[in-house]
Amino acid sequence: MDIYSTVFEVIDMRSFSNLWFWIVLAVVWSTASHWVMGVPFDMVTRARKLGGQAELDLQDLVRINTNRLLFIVEETGLWLAAMGSALLTGLALTGFVYGIELAQAVFLLAFPMTLVGLLGVYSSRRIHAGENAGAALFRRLRIHRVMTQIIGMISIFVTAVWGMYQNLSIGVL
Repeated sequence: MDIYSTVFEVIDMRSFSNLWFWIVLAVVWSTASHWVMGVPFDMVTRARKLGGQAELDLQDLVRINTNRLLFIVEETGLWLAAMGSALLTGLALTGFVYGIELAQAVFLLAFPMTLVGLLGVYSSRRIHAGENAGAALFRRLRIHRVMTQIIGMISIFVTAVWGMYQNLSIGVL
């Protein structure tokens, strides 16, 4: 038996039965939930409690990230939409029509993160339109975080169910 056969026998390279996939899934959603509009949520909490300079720092950081995101969307939005759609369509077809498990796993990570990205654009537009200070900013960031967590919970549930189905159906064969 050669080394490659041994490695692939010991380490299961299928996505949904691989521990590393589930670690990546947890890290992606944990990071997405913690960093709201490019700002760590503990900074939002500190600014709400302390006010003063902490609140000014939060407003500056949100303004910088919001302006950056809106600039990117205005300059390359059409190209990003086209390339993102093509990539997600390719992953969906390759994964679910042709049965490539790696493409399924990447799609189940990328599609919900695309929704979070679109939510970021929506929140950026709302912040830029006037929800950029005080209670309105805290409310917008909290809503953004809760919506991200809801998308994450649904995504993790769907991914877990699909992963169990894949592992059970392949185990039966």
